[in-house]
Amino acid sequence: MYGAIRTYRVTDVGELTTAVRDEFIPLVRDIPGFVAYYVVDSGGGTVSSITICEDQAGIDASTARAKDWVQERLSSLIESGPEIKTGEIVADHARVGATT
Repeated sequence: MYGAIRTYRVTDVGELTTAVRDEFIPLVRDIPGFVAYYVVDSGGGTVSSITICEDQAGIDASTARAKDWVQERLSSLIESGPEIKTGEIVADHARVGATT
């Protein structure tokens, strides 16, 4: 599996979260090999998204869609970023039945 972490500073975490739930997740969940997507609110206007895919091609597709969507939809909310880190997941564990 592979992952991407994208970190941004934003002016309105609530507005970003709503847009991600309503608009962005539907854009990425159909990517072949897509496994999961999360957004972490680190406080102080800093948010990170975490995308998990079965292969690097899925991560690349997700990153491309994120870039286009953020530019088109959220540019007014972005103060800085994204800082992007991608790579192979080398250790993992998931609780069975976990919900968000």
